[in-house]
Amino acid sequence: MMNKPTINSGIADDSAYVSLATLLRCRLFARDLKLSHQRKILSQQAGLHISKFRGRGVDFSEVRAYQQGDDIRSIDWRVTARTGKAHTKLYAEEREHPTLVIVDQSTSMFFGSRVAFKSVVAAQLAALIVWATLQRGDRSGGIIFSDTKLHDIKPRRSRHTVLGLLEQLVRFNHALNCAEQHQPATSEQTHSFADALQHARRTCKPGSELFIISDFQHINNDTQRHLFQLARHNDVVCLKVEDPMEAELPQPGLYNISDGKHRTQIDLGDKTLRSRYQQSYQQQLQALQQHFDQLKIPLLQISTDDNPLRALQQGLGIRTRKRRA
Repeated sequence: MMNKPTINSGIADDSAYVSLATLLRCRLFARDLKLSHQRKILSQQAGLHISKFRGRGVDFSEVRAYQQGDDIRSIDWRVTARTGKAHTKLYAEEREHPTLVIVDQSTSMFFGSRVAFKSVVAAQLAALIVWATLQRGDRSGGIIFSDTKLHDIKPRRSRHTVLGLLEQLVRFNHALNCAEQHQPATSEQTHSFADALQHARRTCKPGSELFIISDFQHINNDTQRHLFQLARHNDVVCLKVEDPMEAELPQPGLYNISDGKHRTQIDLGDKTLRSRYQQSYQQQLQALQQHFDQLKIPLLQISTDDNPLRALQQGLGIRTRKRRA
């Protein structure tokens, strides 16, 4: 008997480069990603206050069944009494929750020792998020950046917009490690993590949900300033994609490594080297966590050998829905 597709067989089938077919299949699994749950869960985890853009709006819109996390002050008691089930009044401001994914496809993301490269996992996570956003009826868009390029997709509530974003993700992903990536870029060509965040500040509508997907190896004063401003007016969640080898070196021995252009050999049997590496990793991770704690922004760690959907569900505190056999 043929087994039913799972998240691992369904989308985690690309290793060095992601395919458009894989990102399209993410739509099937995004049904289990209920992003509407994230605000309450993450605000409790990171000490975030509920944004003023999430409050009771001025213009009444409609009444719908009460959902966990709704403001009890917005309960429509007449409809509740008539139907026997709790109903909530919706206001115009509460209906619009555009989602923006900011996806890192720079050279530091072109690395992987198991299952898939960080750049591939980042693309898969972004695809799951934008599909889930479209399925809940909200607008989605994105900013994709590399070392030399930046592309902005304005949030819209359309399948065409999602497809365009996914196509750009594939283009950026497949450009990694090309010959042009090793050519020195001019000041006009160079883009950075800070540039992407600054662009988001200029274009993002207040009250949006932002998912920033990166390995966060380029945090500096500029990025901290931009993140602080973004978090003041939006719900920001950062997804740190990392490879197991970055957290812990493999077994002692001689290993051949390459950056796509040069090759060399490294001896991982040196105990001093291994100890220093582990200490350096822990220090960097602690500094990064403190950085986001100060900004009151949730930081979710996702490994390249994790199940992408399950990692998002667990990180966002989303209950999994059992599929029928």
